[in-house]
Amino acid sequence: MQHKIGIVLSGGGARGIAHLGILKALEEFGIKPSVISGTSAGAIAGAFYAGGYSLNEIKSIVENGDFFNISNVLIKKQGFFNMKGFEKMYHQYFPNNSFDDLQIPLHVAATDILKGESVYFSSGNLSQALMASSCIPVVFQPLQFNDSYYVDGGVLNNFPIEPLLNTCEIIIGSHVNSIKKEVNEIHMKDIIDRSFHLALSSSVKDKTNHCHLFIEPPNMSRYSIFDVKKSDEIFNYGYSYTLTLEKEILKLVE
Repeated sequence: MQHKIGIVLSGGGARGIAHLGILKALEEFGIKPSVISGTSAGAIAGAFYAGGYSLNEIKSIVENGDFFNISNVLIKKQGFFNMKGFEKMYHQYFPNNSFDDLQIPLHVAATDILKGESVYFSSGNLSQALMASSCIPVVFQPLQFNDSYYVDGGVLNNFPIEPLLNTCEIIIGSHVNSIKKEVNEIHMKDIIDRSFHLALSSSVKDKTNHCHLFIEPPNMSRYSIFDVKKSDEIFNYGYSYTLTLEKEILKLVE
């Protein structure tokens, strides 16, 4: 019997590369999602996966692109940056720039900063939705379209399970932002990241009750949201951790 499986992919910057390792392990257990919901880095990973790109191809695209390589810019310059630079990149990999071209249905979460609410895109302009979902506040100018302004989906919802509720027989959660409650030191470039995830940790915990399987590799905060240079390590960590959940995963598809 084939189940309708939904997977939620959290945000997390370069830590989102762990989603790719997690998806690889799930594939090896014979599990591929029927529908994906993601925010920020999870939306980006989900879009390429839904577009039919292999996990190794997606990893290479992320490593060679500029998705999370902005740490040097933050140190050297002041002010906001424009998300438009990413549009050309998305058009390269998604020539028709439409959700309709994806092989797996995708929901992309963003934050409508004017209305103060989460918004979910699942049709229309794909690049606009992905840019809106990953528009980190303070770093990038809010993205303007659809008569409003949008910032990173993780601001209000870093684990967008809502589009999958009551529509999937099985929901798998992939959350790559496990953090230590206490740390001895923190770098300036990580303060916004840590603040977000401390604030959102309780809401994410509440949503885990709706997951049939919740995958959260421990101590992911050892990796910065800008640590693309550690992509191999992050990918392999997500992959190897998920393999340890073999019993739980196989129960899902019995």
